[in-house]
Amino acid sequence: MKPTKLFTPREAAQVLGISYPTLKQWIYKGKIRTAKTAGGHHRVPEKEIDKFLYHSSARGDVRERRNNFRRISGRNQLVGRVTGIKISGLMAQVTLSIGGQHITSIITADAVREMRLKTGDTAAALIKSTEVMIIRG
Repeated sequence: MKPTKLFTPREAAQVLGISYPTLKQWIYKGKIRTAKTAGGHHRVPEKEIDKFLYHSSARGDVRERRNNFRRISGRNQLVGRVTGIKISGLMAQVTLSIGGQHITSIITADAVREMRLKTGDTAAALIKSTEVMIIRG
């Protein structure tokens, strides 16, 4: 099993687009779980950040929320964090973590380079389909 990346509260606040004092309040109120170092310092696991990542894009006017993404007609945009990029020849596999779930897309290697994508970046997956199927588990 891959070890979980831990962020300092300041790093986590930056990834989530919130202030450091707000994140500290979340920690003290138990809204976000942390691990403590031997010295008693809080560290925020990557999975906890993934649970709250949508909050950073869900505030404010829709035009402001989508400023970092191209203006397109598709509304099925899921914002997440890039957790993996594998480039092989002309193609690349990009994995996003969205609310604790992962979605993988195969795009061109040129597109990855053009967007300057790297692990840890915030990106959106645009879902375009004529059908959506639901399977009951």
